[in-house]
Amino acid sequence: MIKSVVFDVDDTMYDQQQPFKNSVKNVVPQVAEEDMHGLYIRFRHHSDENFPKVMAGEWTLDYMRAHRISQSLIDLGYSPISDEKCLVFQEVYEEELANISLHPEVKKTLDFLKEKNILLGIITNGPTDHQTKKLNQLQLTNWIPADCMLVSQATGFQKPEKEIFQLAEKTFNMSPDETLYVGDNYENDVLGAKSANWQTLWFNHRKRSINERPVCDVEINEFDQLLSAIQTAVGEAQLV
Repeated sequence: MIKSVVFDVDDTMYDQQQPFKNSVKNVVPQVAEEDMHGLYIRFRHHSDENFPKVMAGEWTLDYMRAHRISQSLIDLGYSPISDEKCLVFQEVYEEELANISLHPEVKKTLDFLKEKNILLGIITNGPTDHQTKKLNQLQLTNWIPADCMLVSQATGFQKPEKEIFQLAEKTFNMSPDETLYVGDNYENDVLGAKSANWQTLWFNHRKRSINERPVCDVEINEFDQLLSAIQTAVGEAQLV
């Protein structure tokens, strides 16, 4: 039976594509509207792939941030932008992220879980200061205690490493077989949580395809499916 639910943050609790899109329009206006989604997917790919190099001390954070936007543009056939323009993009992107808010369906879901006294937590990858600002902007302490939020850089581990999920079990006082992890990234969120024997809900609202049968317990594709999926998970003895 599900007694605790832990969430990813980026593109799970809020729509991360909109602040990204606003930033691209501001700094790299030559990108066509029809390429925005593909550019965002590549941006997320390069961020997820290369942040471990920052954690390991191989790259600086500024270098990784410049690389991910410039390489994403190259991936879609655009010319790379200068390092200076990459830094401008990052500044604008952070300004846009300072205005994020919980998706209404996520808020409904958190309200439901809090009412049912389900234990709640957060595991998010990224720089400590950057992610903490997002957690504060989203006002997540209205539902989740601050000591039940883990940011990868502060822990020394990162998704999909099972150690960060095991750390959460101890820190949040949760049992893996009674815990559901909710996230949009298949590799980091689903495979990572599964490696620690958690149950998983793949929030595949970007409709990514993978070359295997998903190992998640539940897959949903729209924000308005989240509450009902969580209600089912909490109400049933076992996810099927």
